[in-house]
Amino acid sequence: MPKSTWIVPSILSALLLLGGLGWTAWKRGADLAAAQSALEEARKAAELNAAQALALKADLDTAKAETVELNEKLAAAEKEMQTASKSKNTLEEEMRAALQSKDITISQLQGKLTVNILDHVLFDSGEAAVKSEGQEILRRLAAVLAAHTNRAIHVIGHTDNVTIRASARSRFPSNWELSTARATAAVRFLHEQAGVNPKQLGALGYGEFHPVADNATPEGRAKNRRIAVVILPEELAATTSAPAPQPAP
Repeated sequence: MPKSTWIVPSILSALLLLGGLGWTAWKRGADLAAAQSALEEARKAAELNAAQALALKADLDTAKAETVELNEKLAAAEKEMQTASKSKNTLEEEMRAALQSKDITISQLQGKLTVNILDHVLFDSGEAAVKSEGQEILRRLAAVLAAHTNRAIHVIGHTDNVTIRASARSRFPSNWELSTARATAAVRFLHEQAGVNPKQLGALGYGEFHPVADNATPEGRAKNRRIAVVILPEELAATTSAPAPQPAP
């Protein structure tokens, strides 16, 4: 057989083999490049996820810290409210225990504790000097207030609508003057004789213009003739007693 007859097929087989090997190598290279690209994308995604996870953890830690702080503030506010409520209840209970009398009523509204004392307990008819029975009442009231030095105390005089008798008009031209004189007398006694801090005290006279009953009946007029001792809650006492701002020189 001539030599050329088997050389050509051999060369063709070799070329085919080399082509197959080359394609296989190229395919593996392409697969490797794709795998490397996918790996790089996965790495970047993992880094992004890790960064997001760290950011979320930081946000979570911040939220936890804010929650703890808020809970502490809420607990402090609740404790303060409980303390204030207990103080108000205690003051009312102390007043009721110290001032047991059918002529004295005690009420509490919006934190203000009001002790209403009928005028005949403190004063003689048409007069503004505190009598002995009234002095004892005011001493007992002052003894309770001694433990509440951060409260403001307004003493308010009230009358019925009966005109001041002629013999007393030189001292009290109207019920305004009588109610104010009685409130002032009670305030001075609380300070000068019972030791209440004068910075806590104030006197007002409302005359006949704040009745609590009908002046058309003797019973109604008796209820209207009274001294009201209004004890303000601590927060109102603070604003009431705060010094007024001084003008610039």
